[in-house]
Amino acid sequence: MTVEQHLAALRAAIPEITPRQAQALLREGMPLVDVRETEEHAQGMAEGALALGRSFLELRIGEAVPDTGTPVLLMCGSGTRSLLAADDLRRLGYRDVRSVAGGFTRWKEEGLAWTLPAMADADARIRYARQIALPELGEAGQAALQQARVLIIGAGGLGSPAALYLAAAGVGTLGLVDDDRVERSNLHRQVLHRDDRVGQSKTASAQATLNALNPKVRVELHHLRLDAAQVESLFADYDVIVDGSDNFPTRYLVNDACIKLGLPNVYGAVQGFEGQVAVFGAGGQPCYRCLFPEPPPPGAAPPCSEAGVLGVVPGVIGLLQALEAMKCIAGFGASLQGRLLRFDALRMRFRTMSVPADADCPYCAPGRAFPGYSDYAAFCAGA
Repeated sequence: MTVEQHLAALRAAIPEITPRQAQALLREGMPLVDVRETEEHAQGMAEGALALGRSFLELRIGEAVPDTGTPVLLMCGSGTRSLLAADDLRRLGYRDVRSVAGGFTRWKEEGLAWTLPAMADADARIRYARQIALPELGEAGQAALQQARVLIIGAGGLGSPAALYLAAAGVGTLGLVDDDRVERSNLHRQVLHRDDRVGQSKTASAQATLNALNPKVRVELHHLRLDAAQVESLFADYDVIVDGSDNFPTRYLVNDACIKLGLPNVYGAVQGFEGQVAVFGAGGQPCYRCLFPEPPPPGAAPPCSEAGVLGVVPGVIGLLQALEAMKCIAGFGASLQGRLLRFDALRMRFRTMSVPADADCPYCAPGRAFPGYSDYAAFCAGA
């Protein structure tokens, strides 16, 4: 059988639809998969289409469209490769596969909506190739990471792993807030720092490590102790806040500022062999105050210097914070918003619990005016 005969047979067996029909079905929720390759996607894509090049289509279609009974629309440049791809999907068990006649060329000619997707640059395609290969992230997700600005509160046990993995993942700008200096007792868990930097500011030490890991990432240093006077001007320059602080006054301040400015707050905390992570959405419910309306009594939650901490535990929690920050930026997966993830290293157990929104929360309840910043030290001291 010649190529022409094979294509004729496919056209007889596989339904072809017009671009306008495809657009209508897409708006009804039917997936439209663009099987062109990355270089072609950079020239434009139908609005709402999923970029999934034919080279990896068979390997990844199951992640994008797990139910083989779901109707799938396929598009290429002119309508030929989409027929071949449809034949491949039928062999995989997909029962309703349709090809867009004329492909993207005809889609544009008919004046239908299309966009130029955000694309990673040439260096990024090499450096981040393994995560760009994930269809849930792809080049658009990587480009979003490169454009993002993330502020990390604390360059210590939580901030260290969070910063390392966000830098490695290609987040474009990382801000670091810390007013402390490196001590030798930090090094078992604060992996941004080294023994020969004892006595240096943690922000400068962190910058040296992150620049060596990924010189493409811009590192902005804020050698200060966060307070209500500068929190808004500082936070306003960032897209996501990662709270790696180790004290209750800062956690309440971070929460309140994030609500005021509509920023996502990726929270983490550790003690001993346990840790927890949550995401408090961009100015919505629930917030940190819904989880902890009041701080614990003084002495009930002693700092790590008194209670101790296994160095690996903040490593685990900080990595999870980095993951949740990436989800906030690139929009893949299900975030921990509205949930608290608890980690018990002794029993090697993860548990997730719902965090209900407090309908009377003075900060995040709908319709409430922002009550302002309080004396957080006095509030957390029980004054």
